[in-house]
Amino acid sequence: MVGMVRVHAVGGPEVLRFEQVEVGAPGRGQVRLRQTAVGLNFIDVYFRTGLYPAASLPFTPGQEGAGVVEAVGEGVTELKVGDRVAYAGPIGAYAESRLIQADRLVRLPDGISDRQAAAMMLKGMTAEYLVRRTFPVNAGQTILFHAAAGGVGLIACQWAKHLGARVLGTVGSEAKAELARAHGCDVPIRYDREDVVARVRELTDGKGVPVVYDSVGKDTFEKSLDCLAPRGMLVTFGQSSGSIPPLNLGVLSQKGSLYVTRPTLVTYTAAREDLLAAAKALFDVVQSGAVRIEINQTFALRDAAEAHRALEGRKTTGSTLLLP
Repeated sequence: MVGMVRVHAVGGPEVLRFEQVEVGAPGRGQVRLRQTAVGLNFIDVYFRTGLYPAASLPFTPGQEGAGVVEAVGEGVTELKVGDRVAYAGPIGAYAESRLIQADRLVRLPDGISDRQAAAMMLKGMTAEYLVRRTFPVNAGQTILFHAAAGGVGLIACQWAKHLGARVLGTVGSEAKAELARAHGCDVPIRYDREDVVARVRELTDGKGVPVVYDSVGKDTFEKSLDCLAPRGMLVTFGQSSGSIPPLNLGVLSQKGSLYVTRPTLVTYTAAREDLLAAAKALFDVVQSGAVRIEINQTFALRDAAEAHRALEGRKTTGSTLLLP
């Protein structure tokens, strides 16, 4: 029996219950993973509330973790017992041990710790596809990243700066502004005090930016469109403030032949080769020092509800870990 967090009915943080569950032996193509650290992400809230429906109830939330292979199932050849590995994607991370498909795991290099990996796999590979593949950032461009002091934001701002961009980022406090500035954000914009659109136009001589990366959703969607230069792209990859309402596509032509895309990490890492390439790119920038992974909060796994309250209350910055 191992400890894991389970959700029997969707709802608030209080539905996260720490229970003892039998994990069992790995099946064909699976490994049993003893987890040393688990990442907390806003998508976990979406599943907990039912915004993203789980396949069945009860379920164990969480999509990011790191640990050591305890056992391998039939047909697994790339991994062996004792290997240090990490992953992002397969739901069920809030557990001391779990079964997981071996082809979703990435072996960790010696220079990356378990805690670093659990804090960066989902957020870091999200930043990778955003700035390198969805809208490839080039040197000399000015970009806007919402929630710049968040987990994805701190990584993406550093990565975009490493690629030579000028980075504008929205933040909700002076402390978050200082944090973002220390992680590659050239100009933090206080959305609680400033008109974001007016400030972006001022900083770009009225032209707007070629891309806005937006994980906030409902509260920022229209403003994000208004920050774009003609033929610019809005990359909406989350909805922490709520779902984006239906869009009249005519608005995109009126505002300058704009593009909108809604990418997901699942799609961008669906192929094994894409997963390995994304992970390698992430490991490389972290090991080179170009991107620092900030673990600013830790909670015991059994205190997952407390962690969710902090996340939803915008009281977290950078990455947050749940420790088994």
